[in-house]
Amino acid sequence: MTAHFTRREVVAGGAGAMALTAASEQTRAQGQKPNILFIMADDLGYADVSCYGQREFTTANIDRLAQDGMRFTQAYANSAVCSATRTALITGRYQYRYPIGLEEPLNTRDVGLSPDVPTLPSLLKKAGYATALIGKWHLGSPPKYGPLKSGYDRFYGFHPGSSDYFSHAESLFDGEDKARDEGYLTNLLGDRAVSTVESFARARTPFLISLHFNAPHWPWEGPDDVAQSRRVTAPGSSITDFDGGSLKTYGSMVLAMDTAIGRVLSALERTGVAQNTIVIFTSDNGGERFSDTWPFSGRKTELLEGGVRIPAIVRWPGHVRANSTSNQTMMSMDWLPTFLAAAGAASDPTSPPDGINLGPQLAGAAPVSRKLFWRYKHNSQQAMRDGDWKYLKILDNTFLFNVVEDPLERANLKERRRDIYDRLAAEWRAWDAKMLPLDPLSSTGGFGSNELADHMGAPARVRAPLR
Repeated sequence: MTAHFTRREVVAGGAGAMALTAASEQTRAQGQKPNILFIMADDLGYADVSCYGQREFTTANIDRLAQDGMRFTQAYANSAVCSATRTALITGRYQYRYPIGLEEPLNTRDVGLSPDVPTLPSLLKKAGYATALIGKWHLGSPPKYGPLKSGYDRFYGFHPGSSDYFSHAESLFDGEDKARDEGYLTNLLGDRAVSTVESFARARTPFLISLHFNAPHWPWEGPDDVAQSRRVTAPGSSITDFDGGSLKTYGSMVLAMDTAIGRVLSALERTGVAQNTIVIFTSDNGGERFSDTWPFSGRKTELLEGGVRIPAIVRWPGHVRANSTSNQTMMSMDWLPTFLAAAGAASDPTSPPDGINLGPQLAGAAPVSRKLFWRYKHNSQQAMRDGDWKYLKILDNTFLFNVVEDPLERANLKERRRDIYDRLAAEWRAWDAKMLPLDPLSSTGGFGSNELADHMGAPARVRAPLR
């Protein structure tokens, strides 16, 4: 049965928060650094899991995480597309500080995350953690770039932005070697995550496992869609698959991921490390063609709420109150300082995080005020969130929305509240001046009217082959 949750602000202070803080201090005093299992879906919409509003199917294992932990109701991706968000996630900084972060997403250019950049896995390694990436990388290809050059001890997955779910003999790697494993990719990633949990638990070392699924990213293939895989991988075809997919297929992809997550959670329990493991579930950006982004408009590649608002769930036994919610505005780049604080590790002074430590909010503290910024090259998009207000620019059109009262972004208050609009627009320009300038050669993606019928009026697009 689908679990139901209400949106409510977590009250600061009180006996509950004090108890959670005391438990955290006791864990550190005993020298038990928490394990971290970071699970990220690919192109998952805000309401694509049932604990965030999905009504067509039930994501029982993801819901269980929410029942045992905390849901963020105002969580954002750093970008409306994957490479940029992954740059922010692994560095804890706005992606626009790095050339790789200007790719929306990385396509065929020889650009990547420099091995010299301090990352979440490299910083945790210094604190004694074993690290593994299972799944999608998409931050540059070997030999110059790769997860094994940026702090991960182990890698099982694929380097580019997509992979067919069945025909992956050339894209799937185990370390630096081709992996010849056959089967549905979501299941293979779940299998490797289970065996990695078991291996790290036997070693009795704190660990970071980044489990980055490709689901439910195209091609639209559920566990039984081998024939569809053959069709889209045939000569002359494309796995971008604009003539395939359905809500039913999409649901089967999400449910396969949920099942794999359930097996990994069971491995944590079976190996006795679940009580000392932080588990996160989230997405790299908003939903795509078949996603449910209600109550928001927009989708992947757009700075409307549907393109950047994402689910985010944290389970941490003894530290995070079960079945709780937080209205804290947060962003992908916040995970790095949060995890470093939980592990008693330090950031690199040469790369100070732009994100914040969410530890107080996980312990029940009230949300803190902050300002979040975005830009997206396609359609000259700009956005800023400050409190309930959001500044938005698409092409030459500018807007001011109260996204708490108006999550669909329909009522443009720019003229009625010109004082707020002018302030936010000026603050966005001041922030943008501190970032790298737009790169005229960088890739950027969006949808055309020939691809999505609801984008009438948008220019038709001719796509280059994606890696």
